[in-house]
Amino acid sequence: MSAESMTTAPQADPRRPRWIFYTLLGVFGLLYAYAIWNAIGYMIPLVGLAVGATTWVALILAIILPAVIYVVAIAVTRRRGLGTVALVLLAGLGLVAVFWLDVVGYTLSGAH
Repeated sequence: MSAESMTTAPQADPRRPRWIFYTLLGVFGLLYAYAIWNAIGYMIPLVGLAVGATTWVALILAIILPAVIYVVAIAVTRRRGLGTVALVLLAGLGLVAVFWLDVVGYTLSGAH
């Protein structure tokens, strides 16, 4: 193994059509955007109520976290196959869903 081959980045998969990749990113982007929209819609009725600072942090993280996970998932899998990209985006969506259930459970439990 030469030193030159160790420093080069992996090449993009030439068998992967770009339109399929961008369609996959678009579909998952809409799902992540729905998670953000849902978090904003959940936060709006709580604006006038007296909720604690921890609740506000959880609600703001529920808005920010899906976008961060989406960008990180794309950055991690940018030179991988379509199956890997889909699995990582799906795992990230699962992480967003679990965090969202934790936020809803926290706010409904009266811990605020």
